[in-house]
Amino acid sequence: MAFGGWKQLLLLGRPNTFAKAWRSRRGGWKRCCHWSAGKSLDPEVKAFLEENTEVTNSGHLTPEIRLRLLTPRCRFWREKPDLWPYGDPFWAIYWPGGQALSRYILDNPRVVKGRSVLDLGSGCGATAIAAVMSGASQVLANDIDPIAGMAMILNCELNHLNPFPITIKNIINSEAGNWDLIVLGDMFYDEQLADGLHHWLRKCIRIQQTEVLIGDPGRHQFLSHSIHSQLQKVVEYSLPEYTRQENYGLTSSIVWSYQPSNSSEDC
Repeated sequence: MAFGGWKQLLLLGRPNTFAKAWRSRRGGWKRCCHWSAGKSLDPEVKAFLEENTEVTNSGHLTPEIRLRLLTPRCRFWREKPDLWPYGDPFWAIYWPGGQALSRYILDNPRVVKGRSVLDLGSGCGATAIAAVMSGASQVLANDIDPIAGMAMILNCELNHLNPFPITIKNIINSEAGNWDLIVLGDMFYDEQLADGLHHWLRKCIRIQQTEVLIGDPGRHQFLSHSIHSQLQKVVEYSLPEYTRQENYGLTSSIVWSYQPSNSSEDC
């Protein structure tokens, strides 16, 4: 698939631009950092997102979930990136690691049923939506982009769900929250960020006995990181052709269970 504009920048530039954003926001956003279920969306931003994304549930692993995404029929598929006014729309792509996590939760609702779930780096919110659909008792979605938070609310509405709480501050390296399950997809694309995730997740497991599931399609940065030796493969999914084309030929995506060999070790 030949494309330019935002789509190419997002796929090829994510390891640099987005990782820097995570690292630079350790203190969180100075403005509003939490979206509640009753919070209203800015009408101008809402109209822009609705005009420049397409509602779709095809070409991905979870046809049960409808999402607003950047597709070939959208203006910014090939438009100049500097014309997008709200920062890099990484949330507008349904990344393959998130697809695998969402598929696994929908197929195995017992994993989340009656449990509290944190969706870290939630993006479009698909995995958090899957957790709500599958009976999670509490769901918190986390993404550092406030526009992603707005997009998640729109995606909840598309799926006839009440919006779940969304936090847009960087919670990596914060105190370990009392979550039964943490899910994260496509987050291991930068060594420094991966190191921070590794240590923070270990802390959550050590202090709160949290279960951790990671989705990733086998990117080099993930496979080569030391965390990989402490993972157990849960399930592997063959990616639909559309997603393969979007991601330069990646053919499958895997859900991993993170089980540190010595979770009592100081982190």
